[in-house]
Amino acid sequence: MSTVKHLLQWLILGSKGGETRTKILTTLKEKPMNANNLSKKISMDYKTITHHLKILEQNQLINSVGNKYGQIYVISTQLEDEYDLFKKMIGGND
Repeated sequence: MSTVKHLLQWLILGSKGGETRTKILTTLKEKPMNANNLSKKISMDYKTITHHLKILEQNQLINSVGNKYGQIYVISTQLEDEYDLFKKMIGGND
């Protein structure tokens, strides 16, 4: 089983914040953005978003570019390569 699959099972399917992290990842797949724009886009509290971004970045599912407030987040190459698996795991069929 791939490392990405293990990470996704744990961070998306096997934890309380999985639904929020799914929203973050699918939104960032559409368009890279900073935490403030992301919180507005998915209508969630900024602190909640930054908490989940930190977890996703620590687990190498997203990357950030820039410094602090203006930091832009993008999905990682690792996740990009396994995005079909991610969609299958969350029930997407695009």
